[in-house]
Amino acid sequence: MNAMLRYLIRGASLVTLVGLFSVSWAQAQEAPGMHIGVRGEIIEVSADWVKVHANSGENLTVNLNKDTRIRAVTLANIEDIKPGSYIGSAAIPQEDGSLKALEVHVFPPELAGSGDGHRPFDLAKGSSMTNGSVGDLVVSNGRILTVNYKGGQQKILVPEDVPIVNVLPGDRSLLKVGTKIVTFVTQSADGTLTAQSISAGKDGVTPPM
Repeated sequence: MNAMLRYLIRGASLVTLVGLFSVSWAQAQEAPGMHIGVRGEIIEVSADWVKVHANSGENLTVNLNKDTRIRAVTLANIEDIKPGSYIGSAAIPQEDGSLKALEVHVFPPELAGSGDGHRPFDLAKGSSMTNGSVGDLVVSNGRILTVNYKGGQQKILVPEDVPIVNVLPGDRSLLKVGTKIVTFVTQSADGTLTAQSISAGKDGVTPPM
């Protein structure tokens, strides 16, 4: 009975957490229910953690460790994307089977291969994340990208008002009060949040992913 009670309490805690934040399904495929996307603004920083005012309204303490990956997010534009560029795009499906981008982020060559593939994502209802290499880029016909990844391909329409950013290697100097971030965290049994990765906006940029 005690084991069952602990199971129910743990389940209730998870349901509560999911109610507060959007679950990152891209991460959850690796460890279901344990990886959570947090988007917001840093309000306090220490050597071992950052406190984030999440877009959902809560103030959250997120621990850092030696494995936390930190990346800088800077402004980019469609001209920065060329055939062979490695990109990621959160997008929603269209009736013709193609995707419409909600955002596009461009990786430098040294980060090519990051998150390769196509999977559900938590930016909007029904959204997906596609990471791969650009095959074709047609700017004259509605800004359409063909994105190739291991095992598949997606065509992604990029509207003119969709944010495009660079995602670059970074370090903890980016973690300052007032910086907008997207962080994917794991939750331990006691509710502690630990950052797997942090994408931090540079020079006032808000990471759009």
